[in-house]
Amino acid sequence: MSQRASGSFDVKMESQVAIDAVDGVNLGRMTLSKQFRGELEATSKVEMLSAMTVVKGSAGYVAIEQVVGALHGRAGSFVLQHSGSMSRGEQSLSVTVVPDSGTGALSGLAGAMKIDITDGKHFYAFDYTLPS
Repeated sequence: MSQRASGSFDVKMESQVAIDAVDGVNLGRMTLSKQFRGELEATSKVEMLSAMTVVKGSAGYVAIEQVVGALHGRAGSFVLQHSGSMSRGEQSLSVTVVPDSGTGALSGLAGAMKIDITDGKHFYAFDYTLPS
């Protein structure tokens, strides 16, 4: 049975490294940490790679995020895989649980997370399933 967890989170950028630039396209790498609140009480570490183009509003990123905490009171960890792009301001984002990455009471976790940024604040809605 599918469930939904929602709440807010804070993001802190820990480091940013320029990797390369060719013909105005910049590649970068970032390390971030997050603090989730709400029905997911957790912390996470994120490793992200990005590409910024010369066209305003066009870019892409991929990331792996290790989440540790409790989801609706069930303790454990899991990994999220991000794939995002912007095409002249039009955004597309996929954030899904890496198969078989759940540990502890989150073993067998599957699902997808939606992220919304409103007035500079970050919110999540996480639709997931867990084995009974």
